[in-house]
Parts: sequence; structure tokens; C-alpha cells
Amino acid sequence: MAHIISTFDNSNELRNRAKSLIPGGAHTYAKGDDQYPVLSPGFIARGHGAHVYDVDGNRYIEYGMGNRAVSLGHAYPKVLRAVEREIRNGANFTRPASIEVECASMFLDTIETAQMVKFCKDGSHATSGAIRLARAVTGREIVARCADHPFFSTDDWFIGTTPMNAGIPKAVKDLTVSFKYNDIGSARAMFKRHRGKIAAVILEPSKGDAPKNGFLHQLRELCHESGALFILDEMITGFRWHLNGAQALYGIEPDLSCFGKALGNGFAISALAGKREFMELGGIEQREKPRVFLLSTTHGAETHAMAAAIATMKVYHNEPVIEHLMEMGELLRKGVAEIAVARGVSEHFHASGFASNLVYGTLDQDRQPSQAFRTLFLQELIKRGVLAPSFVVSYTHTKREVQRTLEAVDGALRVYRKALENGVSNYLVGRPSDVVFRATNRFVAPLADVPALVPQLDLHPRQKKLHSAER
Repeated sequence: MAHIISTFDNSNELRNRAKSLIPGGAHTYAKGDDQYPVLSPGFIARGHGAHVYDVDGNRYIEYGMGNRAVSLGHAYPKVLRAVEREIRNGANFTRPASIEVECASMFLDTIETAQMVKFCKDGSHATSGAIRLARAVTGREIVARCADHPFFSTDDWFIGTTPMNAGIPKAVKDLTVSFKYNDIGSARAMFKRHRGKIAAVILEPSKGDAPKNGFLHQLRELCHESGALFILDEMITGFRWHLNGAQALYGIEPDLSCFGKALGNGFAISALAGKREFMELGGIEQREKPRVFLLSTTHGAETHAMAAAIATMKVYHNEPVIEHLMEMGELLRKGVAEIAVARGVSEHFHASGFASNLVYGTLDQDRQPSQAFRTLFLQELIKRGVLAPSFVVSYTHTKREVQRTLEAVDGALRVYRKALENGVSNYLVGRPSDVVFRATNRFVAPLADVPALVPQLDLHPRQKKLHSAER
């Protein structure tokens, strides 16, 4: 079974130091302490395959996979070897490196709808580059984003639409409008309200629910009829839904599309790709229209990140990565559903979404979404050696890891059932986690006020035997 967790002493010490040096204690909001239980690892020391080890030496089967950026597995050997070879030659130069052409060529052979590509380091730069390009192409200012998809960019055009919008001018907020996924009527009404003013529509091909009744195709047709560009954000779906992107799975050709995360198996590389007629406006050869400052980053073409992307794409081309992700995800989904029924919580807990990118829903006694129950479930998984803010699998997750995870899920849902009967506060240590996008912070008790040791587990007899052997 998974390694049993005993202490977070080193993590707690680092938490206090980090919060005095780094706003929020982390450089990514999704990795912040407010997203996790009090009883959780604060810092990861290393990762190998489907496992990570925290600074206290605790081992976990991991499913966050670097916020979905790691699809092959942590420290994947073929990727590491390619990075090591390339970085010995230097990482960054005054002129382009030849590997940039190689990486672009392989990317465009993979994402067949695109004719040109520009690389950068993160998803926000890619999506914001797409928005700027669409505004330049159309001469319009308003952009439309799907209201059902949680995140597109750290830039003002998107963050201004969230509750966490302090510091963003109202004039900027007013330039972004929204529509609903799988609701072509909401998109039609939006275009009617802003007739002739929308530069682009941006959405994920899917958040987990498939497009219905040709929604993506209808939306693209509506965009083109209205003179707007159709942009797909494939930061998550790319290299998880299909080798050639979710756009290939759903048979839809975007004007522009954005990739990242799994493209480099954890190394920092992202891509804005699209039709030549649009992308070349960011080049140096077109003469007819004003130049677009598309993307220009000092570190956008670091050679080792390019090597990681090339190696990652080669693995995808040569091995059944997508098939494996789907198989492991389906095993996990089926097992979780069976356990939820057996533990009598199937109306309060479920796993959903695309098999390679499962998430779970936690409902309280009134069947309402509950951060407290989410935190409790995550707390109980962590105690049992599973770190899973979602159920996102990698190529190195095997049936063995899935089986061990299901044992942990079974233990966690036993506690979940008790919490439904007796109250979640009787089982959750400390405060619940919170959503990232909130207007204000809540009071959080100092770490000194919460226990450092994990409470005793209610283990299965087999787990007790194995736990004793490990000790």
C-alpha cells in the first residue's frame, strides 16, 4: 500500500519562512496553503514517475501532476536525457538556436491544423498573445470567454472577470464578455448584444464534458459570420485528449490555438499556433498591415525546454501514451464509483470528467458543493499516502498505483460517511480550503495552533499489517 504519513514538521517550518518571503507562500495560487488541508505536505523535495516525496520524507502517489503539466511522469528518463544533452551546450543565446526550428517543425507536424507557431514559457502569455493578435486582425476590442472554464490568463483581460480583480481598471473589465459552454443560444445573444464589436471567442475544447450538438462547429460558424476569430485554449486538453489535440478528437479547426503544460512534461514551454494569415502579422516580412507585437520573451526559446518538448512529443508519437492515460483514468473512475456506492456516499461524492483528467465533486448533507468536505477527503487521502487535488493520471501510473489509490479512497470515504452523519467539523483538522478566486481572505489560525502529527488512521486489517512491516 501507499506510504503512511506521520509528520509535517519540516513543511510547517518552511511554511512560516515562505510566507514571510513570498506573497501567499507560493509562486502559483493553485499551490498555496489555502488550497490544501492543514494536515498536508507544504513542500515537495523530489518526484519520480507517479510518486513525489515531501521535505519530511513522506512518499505519495501523486495525481496533481504539476497542475497537469506532467503527463509522462516526474523526472521521465527520456525527457531528462534530452534536456541534459542540450543544456550542456548552453541555454540561451543572442541569436536563435537551431533547435527552435526543429521544435517548431515537430510541433506543427503534431498539431496539424496550425501553419505557424511561436513558443513562450507559460499559458498566460500564449492566450494573451492570441487575444492581442485577434484584436489587431479585427480592429475590435471586446473579447468573449467561456464562463464555464475556470482560467485563461493572469492578464487583466481575464482576471478582470473574476472576483479577485483588484487593481484592474473598469474600462479593461468591460472589454471582456462571456457565454456558456454547450449553449449556442447564449453565444448568439452575446454576439447580438455586441454586434460588430467582438474580436475573438476563447474557450477550452472541453473541460470534461464533450461538446453537444456540434457546439464547437456552431460557435466557430457564428464567430466567422460575425467577423471574430475562434480561439481554442488547449493548455489542459492538449496532449491529454488526443495526440493532435482535442481539436482533432472533435474534428474542429480553430483560427488560433494555445498549448502548454504537458507539452514539455513539466519543463516551461507553451505555444501559440494558428493560421499563417494571422500569425505572420507578428513577423517581420508582411508589409500590408501594421506590425503586431505578438510574443517576445528572453527565455521563450531556452534550448533545454525545447529539447524537453521534442522528447515529449517523440514519446507521444512512438508510444501509446493517450491510450494508457485513458485506461488508467477509466480504472480509477470505475473503482471510485464502486467504492462510493459501497460506502453509501455516491450521492455526495463522485469522480467526473475526461478519463485522463478526472476531477472529483464533494457534496455536503444537503447535496451542495462543499469546500469543507473536499478538504476532508483530501486530508484523508494524504494520511494514506495519496496526494490528489484531482485524479489526473500520468503515463507512469500503473494498475498497481491505481489499486493502492483505491484503497486510500476507500478509507477516506469511510471517514466521509461518518462526517455526513456526525458533522464534518468532527473529522476535519483546522479550516477548510478555499477557492482561488475570492475577493478577500479569511482568518487562518497560525500553524503553531494546529497539530504537527497526523492522527491515527482507521486502517484495514491488510493495511495495518503492511503498515507494521513498513515501520
